[in-house]
Amino acid sequence: LAGCTTTELNGYLPGFTDDGVQATDRTEMISGLWVNSWIVLLAVGVITWGLMGWAAIAYRRRRGQSGLPVQLRYNMPIEIFYTIVPFVLVIGFFAFTARDQAILETHWEDPDVSITAIGKQWAWDFQYNGEEEDNADAVWSMGVQAQPEANGDIDQDALPTLYLPVDKTVTINLQSRDVIHSFWIIDFLYKKDMYIGRDNQWSFTPTREGTFAGKCAELCGEYHSMMLFNVKVVSEAEYEDYLASLESAGQTGDINDAYDRLQNLPGTGAPEGEGEN
Repeated sequence: LAGCTTTELNGYLPGFTDDGVQATDRTEMISGLWVNSWIVLLAVGVITWGLMGWAAIAYRRRRGQSGLPVQLRYNMPIEIFYTIVPFVLVIGFFAFTARDQAILETHWEDPDVSITAIGKQWAWDFQYNGEEEDNADAVWSMGVQAQPEANGDIDQDALPTLYLPVDKTVTINLQSRDVIHSFWIIDFLYKKDMYIGRDNQWSFTPTREGTFAGKCAELCGEYHSMMLFNVKVVSEAEYEDYLASLESAGQTGDINDAYDRLQNLPGTGAPEGEGEN
C-alpha cells in the first residue's frame, strides 16, 4: 500500500494530480466512498469465494459413494448469520452514501460565484450572474455543438467553455432548454440532471487550476455525443478578465433574451458566427 500511486489509491478515478491534489473540495470524498466500498465488497467476495471453494472440495463425492449426502435443514445460527451480515452491509453502505450525499447536495448560502449552465440540443450556454435580480449585470457565452473533422478530431478551442475561479465557492444553477440533459465534469466526479420543470444546483470549490473535460451524460438525441464542453479553472484575475471580455463583446443581460436556437442546428451552412449575439 505504501507504494501505491495516487491513481491507484483513488480507485483509478480521474480528478487527481500525481501528488494527490484534488480537482474540487469534494473530489476526494467521492473517491473515498468509491474505494472503501470496493474494499468492503472485495473482502466479502473473498470470504464468499473461499467458502464456496471449501464446500466444493470438502463435500465432493468420493470414490465409491452413491446416493445423496445427508441433508441439513433449519440451522438457525447460520441462517441468522447470513441474514444479519447482509443487512448490516446494506445499512452501512446506505449510511455512508447518505452522509456524503448530504454534503454534496449542500449549497452555499452566498457563493463567491453564481453561474447558470443551460443545456440545449446539443450544446451549452453559460451565464455569469451578477447582483441584479433581472440579470441586467450578467454576462454570458453561447456555445454550439462539437463539429468533428473527417478523422474524428474535435477542435477543443471551439467547444463551449465554462470559466471558474480557483479556491472560490461556486454554485451552478442547472437548466434545460428542451429535453433532459446531464451536466458532467468528468474530473469533478459528480454529475446532475437538468430538465424543464425543476432547476437543479451544484455547489463546490475548485481547488486546482487547469482545463477539464465535460459532457452531457444523458442520452438526449441524435447528436448527444457531440454535446461537449470544457471547464477552465483559472486565477481570480484571469476570471475577471474573461468576464470583462464578455462585457466588451456586448454579451450582457439575461441570456434568454438573446437566445436563438437555430444557431445550434448542424448542417445549416450558415457562416461562422451567424446567429450569435
